[in-house]
Amino acid sequence: MPRALERNTLSYSVAVRALCEFSAKVGDLDLRFTPSPTAQEGIEGHQRVVARRAAGYESEIALEGQFETLRVRGRADGYDPASNRLEEIKTHRGDLARQPANHRQLHWAQAKVYGWLMCQARQLPAIEVALVYLDVDSDGQTLFTEHCSAAELQAFFETQCQRFLGWARWQQRRLAERDQGLLALSFPYPQFRKGQRQLAETLYKAVSTGRCLMAQASTGIGKTLGTLFPLLKAMVPQQLDKLFFLTAKTPGRALALDALRQITDATPQPALRTLELIARDKACEYPDKACHGESCPLAAGFYDRLPAAREAAAALPLLDRANLREVALAHQVCPYYLGQEMARWADVLVADYNYYFDAHALLFGLTQLNQWRVAVLVDEAHNLVERGRGMYSASLDQGQLLALRQSKPPGLVSALDRLNRQWNALYKEQRAPYQASESLPEGLLRALQQCVGVIQEQMNQAPTHIDPQVLQFYYQALQFCRVAELFDEHFLFDISQRQGPRKRRLATLCLRNVTPARLLAPRMQAARSVTLFSATLSPRHFYSDLLGMPADTAWLDVAAPFRAEQLEVRIASQVSTRYQQRQASLAPIVDLIARQYERMPGNYLAFFSSFEYLQQVAGLLAEQHGQIPLWSQEPGMDEAARQAFLDRFVADGRGVGFAVLGGAFGEGVDLPGTRLIGAFVATLGLPQVNPVNEQFKQRLGRQFGAGFDYAYLYPGVRKVIQAAGRVIRGDQDRGVLVLIDERFAEPRVQQMFPGWWAAAIV
Repeated sequence: MPRALERNTLSYSVAVRALCEFSAKVGDLDLRFTPSPTAQEGIEGHQRVVARRAAGYESEIALEGQFETLRVRGRADGYDPASNRLEEIKTHRGDLARQPANHRQLHWAQAKVYGWLMCQARQLPAIEVALVYLDVDSDGQTLFTEHCSAAELQAFFETQCQRFLGWARWQQRRLAERDQGLLALSFPYPQFRKGQRQLAETLYKAVSTGRCLMAQASTGIGKTLGTLFPLLKAMVPQQLDKLFFLTAKTPGRALALDALRQITDATPQPALRTLELIARDKACEYPDKACHGESCPLAAGFYDRLPAAREAAAALPLLDRANLREVALAHQVCPYYLGQEMARWADVLVADYNYYFDAHALLFGLTQLNQWRVAVLVDEAHNLVERGRGMYSASLDQGQLLALRQSKPPGLVSALDRLNRQWNALYKEQRAPYQASESLPEGLLRALQQCVGVIQEQMNQAPTHIDPQVLQFYYQALQFCRVAELFDEHFLFDISQRQGPRKRRLATLCLRNVTPARLLAPRMQAARSVTLFSATLSPRHFYSDLLGMPADTAWLDVAAPFRAEQLEVRIASQVSTRYQQRQASLAPIVDLIARQYERMPGNYLAFFSSFEYLQQVAGLLAEQHGQIPLWSQEPGMDEAARQAFLDRFVADGRGVGFAVLGGAFGEGVDLPGTRLIGAFVATLGLPQVNPVNEQFKQRLGRQFGAGFDYAYLYPGVRKVIQAAGRVIRGDQDRGVLVLIDERFAEPRVQQMFPGWWAAAIV
């Protein structure tokens, strides 16, 4: 099976591109000649170049060669036997004269390696090596050629191989040591928790048979440890190159890293390398600088200092955020891009969802390029529906365009005016403040693409002089254009009008992904196995349909380790929290909270559908029962404020914390024992009824025949169950859950409750 670096006793195997990226990159990190074309634009560009070549032209030629114990293989883009020319095809945007020299040098390295492999395969004494650059916007081609003898190309090839071979041999020894350690790996505790063994065994079977798995397992069984351990045990027998542990939030990454420490502490495993990947804005040391050597000191000479930094980083078994930063700064390289490099050489990667599922995802791209055999764990996978939609959606606000036009950026005025005219033309057909469409405004898109092209050209000519306001608009416009290329029946295009300054009509344009399955499915299929796990993956078909899971995906519903007597579940069916009855509900809710607190003093969380509702109930409770301590979630709380809110929940403490359902405190919060003894949920959690959600209901109903359930009911009840899950965290916990709304008494709602609940209607 081809890999970027295969392991056997006789040779190492590396792809041409991976070899050259290791051996031939020098100089500065420079992102000015960006953004590059998308992967799809690159594929289509290659096809257009090949289609214009004469009869007899060969494309995608499989080649390989040997140097000592190193086997180098890949596919050359094209070869013209008539002219004896080997072509390396690259796509680009903008003025090619602005391309950094070290980018061109890397491309030449790839072309020359392929040149030697072709000379060797066809017994050629010499060959013409060519770089073919295609501008995806103008469709123009630029050709650079160099006539090379086979002897010259062989010497170049051997130099690159020699640079890589020392690293490859060291990596080979490390992997052999790692594999021995993994085979001897033992579970870090004397026994599994209840349900944890079942999860681990089922996951091991799934990856062994190449199937995906959806696992619903409640809090308390140790899902993180119960999923990582079996995959580590499967790495050697299943020849897995990488394990990806993907999370929606920072706490999920911390739990994964902690679980890996527990595993490796139990069986010392220094050869296993773990890497934590974080967002660029969080890793950046100079947020006021641009990513090139003339601006940022950590970009200047980046590739010259990278080998030493890479070697130092590779010596550490755990490259979490702190360790990676320490190594990077010690070698004066960018921590974020050092992490991007080490992704090629780590065994376990802990990262956000977008690193694998986004349209431009690093880990998915590397997996495809290097043909890695990977297993993917998706933590708290119920979040992937909304996150997946967000990755493939885009919006543009006319207010931003108005501000940009008023600043009259040089060279952009006419393009922005043309775009604004197309934008205003949309109003002629719009009779309501909100309007949805199943087709795109082609005239506006053409005008938007022209703006993108003009700004791109300015960036190429004077990258350091682009106004930040222009740059912000550019990236939003570029995302809008790229999402528009994906538009089909699984998307929604809508226009929302509002009144701007001087009663001017302004509109926000949105491309909303409704069903991300078509876009996520290739990611699921590219892995040996993908495991989605969460306490709330019911109903199964909802998540399977929206996330594009393969038809043979296995399903596991792990019995909860808790008993019904641990959690007293009461449904207050005499209260309605519907918007129309909200005012009438305030006093009954306050009474429920006060009576429960008096009966069993302690720490409680009370969840509401909005900040306004929360404040109304909290205010009335403070007025009528001032002896009950209370504290409330505020809009836009930063990390420190969120932590301060949670710090109020001390062991054996007393008080009520008010929070919004589905917000920062509705999931991923661990308050065991007496830190939290109960929760009130005063809402069914249904998304707000508004024009956008009604459009989602229509589209989902058309596709799955259950529009209300898919758009409202399933997402709402899932948030309720997640919030309720904050109360019972361990075998010894006891608590109470009060569900406040008449609709909780409906059978179809109760069918979605965890099986171990014993709800009583009061």
